[in-house]
Amino acid sequence: MPQNGTRLRRVMPPTLQWSTIHTRSQSNCAEEAKRFDERCAIRWCMRIVRVSDRKPEIDLQRGKVKNMSVPFDPKELRVVAVVPPLNPELPPVPLYDFPVSMHDGYKALTDRKPIWQVTGIEVAYFIPKVYPDSIARALVLDAQELAPEERGGKDMFGIEWEFVPVANGSMVKPGNPLLDDANEWPDKVVWPDIGSWDWAGSIEANKGYLKSENFNSCWIFTGWYERLISFMDFEGAAIALIDEDQTDAVKDLFGHLSDLYIKFCDKVIESFPEIDGFYVHDDWGSQNAPFFSSAVAEELIVPAMRKFTDHVHSRGRVCELHSCGKIEQQVPNLIEAGWDVWNGQPMNDSQKLYELYGDGMIIGVMPDPIAPNASEE
Repeated sequence: MPQNGTRLRRVMPPTLQWSTIHTRSQSNCAEEAKRFDERCAIRWCMRIVRVSDRKPEIDLQRGKVKNMSVPFDPKELRVVAVVPPLNPELPPVPLYDFPVSMHDGYKALTDRKPIWQVTGIEVAYFIPKVYPDSIARALVLDAQELAPEERGGKDMFGIEWEFVPVANGSMVKPGNPLLDDANEWPDKVVWPDIGSWDWAGSIEANKGYLKSENFNSCWIFTGWYERLISFMDFEGAAIALIDEDQTDAVKDLFGHLSDLYIKFCDKVIESFPEIDGFYVHDDWGSQNAPFFSSAVAEELIVPAMRKFTDHVHSRGRVCELHSCGKIEQQVPNLIEAGWDVWNGQPMNDSQKLYELYGDGMIIGVMPDPIAPNASEE
């Protein structure tokens, strides 16, 4: 860390790796900001609401943000910090002089009263080490470090994951699935006792880690279909979704998974009330198409997801889905499942999806590329 930098927070920018924000002098910030296309930076920071003279009214209980329309001030384009990437080949991301905290800016978006175009820098992701899946999946984001030798191992269901260095992530050891048939799950799946984890130790270790200026979002690895894959391997899970002799068992399993994830969320909120939302992983597609039809998702997965999102919303928290692949045709199902936010991959026509479904869910939109010889205008 540079001598003139003070470590503030580790966050996940939209296109960068895990990073650390450093405060800098104004001159140093400006110098580093010049290393990337400032036209893109201004576009990222572009304010949506510029017409109201009202001052922001913040709900101090971290509930809904009230009147959030704020007049534009040119000083908002002033860079006050930068987020350097771990990969030196990637450019840094500037942190601007926002009119309200990053937490309130992101919360305003989820309340559909946006102030500026969020980029993801506003969100601080939290993956506590007390959660066994974080170690198995080799990604911990809390005050405790994950040693290289700790990466991989058993998740909260006892499924063995193997860390793959070239991918910098983990995968289930293939060839020995827990289930050969989804109907076996009541006899073979051992459900974790979430309450037995060392929550007191996690609370103590993370004192002061979650900052009120960030929108704090807790990850849940391995959602519904991904969990089925971890139990059955990919081929078995795909067949189980369309085999009429297994679909009832799959639907029942997904409902039980929702109950488990609800218990996890409740324990996280009890232990870390600073948490503003939950970021759940459940990949549904490849680069070219979804893994399953919209009808299958609607029948088997959507009800379980909706059970989960309804509960999280009842606790006053935001639900964001991470789902990779070209899954444009599944967006109506994502809305029906109750997700507040989905930030899809570039193979999806995000601008078209925004026009079609932007009133039902917050959709991450990929801007058109800026030509290298483009003018400032």
